[in-house]
Amino acid sequence: MDEIFRNQPRAGRENPGQAVPSCVYLVRHGETAWSLTGQHTGRTDLALTPHGEDQARGLEQGLRGVSFAHVFTSPLERARRTCVLAGFASRAALDVDLLEWNYGDYEALTLSQIRRRNPKWELFHDGCPAGESVADVTSRVDRVVTRLRTLENHVLVFSSGHVLRAFAARWLEADTALGRNLVLDPATVWVLGYDHDGADPVIRRWNQSPREAN
Repeated sequence: MDEIFRNQPRAGRENPGQAVPSCVYLVRHGETAWSLTGQHTGRTDLALTPHGEDQARGLEQGLRGVSFAHVFTSPLERARRTCVLAGFASRAALDVDLLEWNYGDYEALTLSQIRRRNPKWELFHDGCPAGESVADVTSRVDRVVTRLRTLENHVLVFSSGHVLRAFAARWLEADTALGRNLVLDPATVWVLGYDHDGADPVIRRWNQSPREAN
């Protein structure tokens, strides 16, 4: 796996060998009708498209090559269905903290439509009117990060694009705004872990090889 992002090394991290998950695999759900059109899909409970279902099935072989001790999914249909088609339905626990960002008044709008209303709008800075602020989402993903860091061995998470970008930023112990620089396409995977010294969190690109994990 190629490293794509890491936090700045920090001197004096306490207990670098403390129990942490070997890796956390973040899976974005497969394609939906609104991911195709670029519409913001927060709590609208869309199904996968037929292509999105094929994408989710395509995750199965690689993910089944990894020994996961824990599996979590957003309760939204697009994440749960991706989890099912990837072969993990029987082991997955629902976690409401993994719900996608609540876009409020911007639900179902494209970025260009939003910026016609608010030309300077940026999700990871401004949040959403009548929806969630950046602070709201940060609190949610921080709870997940804290829980997952108490677990040992590999962890698998199914959710949606913006909340996973926020999650990855907080995993790196960076400001949530870092998420604006991260891109996670439908049915793709990031692997969150630590450097070789176990001291600093990193993000790696998953290449779908079953030989990566264990």
